[in-house]
Amino acid sequence: MSVAQQARSVIMGTIPGADPVAARGYMAGGFGGFILMSGNVPATPAQLKELTTALTVDPAFPPLIATDEEGGVVRRLPWDDLPSAKVLKTRPPVETRDAFAARARLLADAGVAVNFGIVADVPRDSASFIHSRALGTDPDAAAQRVTAAVQGEQGTAMSTLKHFPGHGAAPGDSHHVIPSTTETLDQWRASDAKPFEAGIDSGAELLMFGHLAYTAVDAAPASLSARWHEIARDDLGFDGVMITDDLGMLQSSGIPAYRDPVQNSVAALAAGNDMVMLVAGSDAQTASQVAAGIVTAVEDGVLPARRLQDAAEHVASLRLEIAARER
Repeated sequence: MSVAQQARSVIMGTIPGADPVAARGYMAGGFGGFILMSGNVPATPAQLKELTTALTVDPAFPPLIATDEEGGVVRRLPWDDLPSAKVLKTRPPVETRDAFAARARLLADAGVAVNFGIVADVPRDSASFIHSRALGTDPDAAAQRVTAAVQGEQGTAMSTLKHFPGHGAAPGDSHHVIPSTTETLDQWRASDAKPFEAGIDSGAELLMFGHLAYTAVDAAPASLSARWHEIARDDLGFDGVMITDDLGMLQSSGIPAYRDPVQNSVAALAAGNDMVMLVAGSDAQTASQVAAGIVTAVEDGVLPARRLQDAAEHVASLRLEIAARER
């Protein structure tokens, strides 16, 4: 790939609506992934399959077609009536495995290869925005159910663990602010790390980085922190695709330093992410501007060319794995 092709391949974006023609036109731009939001999902599985087929310009090198199919509060498929974390957190882990296995089949039947569905956060407070979505209320219980969820999806949908390194210790909703905690790295390893370790050891293919800060480890949000990416790769042994949560959330925080989607994307890739996600406030024009900004950052030496190449290779490897599964 050229630098320009690499830049587009590390972007996962979206556009409004469920028109297959518009979707195909967008993906013809060479973007590496597409996230289906609720407004992208038609009324029936057959219509969704038509859309996802249109998103796949080259079946030999399919994009990462993804969605947030947690069930319950966060679900994109209206026909998904399977148990969610709100119920599963109080049930034996085998029920989590079975629910996520069935959910993965729904996604695969609709042509969706990647599920951003496994919430590995361990909320401390029942009032937390993530509480009803988390698979456990203590690290060990969460780890058991995260393992079960990955096992359930295995071979059918690509599993994603989110939101690394974990919302539990950091109060606040990252859709509007940058939650922060003073929890130390040792404290994290003894608690919030456990579900992520369990999911990685079980073979999860993607790790989503949250916009939250453990200030004793790094003042920057984890999504922009080279230190947290080193911890995931070197300490936890994760070798899959690292992806940001929606970078539009950083802009929604109101912090001036995070106003520019291009700057946020370049910083996220430099930190170690393999893919940047653009949802809130993004469209085809924004995605193209981000891609152009990534190329400029490489040309100016702000983003090392080897870092972009490494990111593109991680994404390409997963896309080829999806192609092999679908043969």
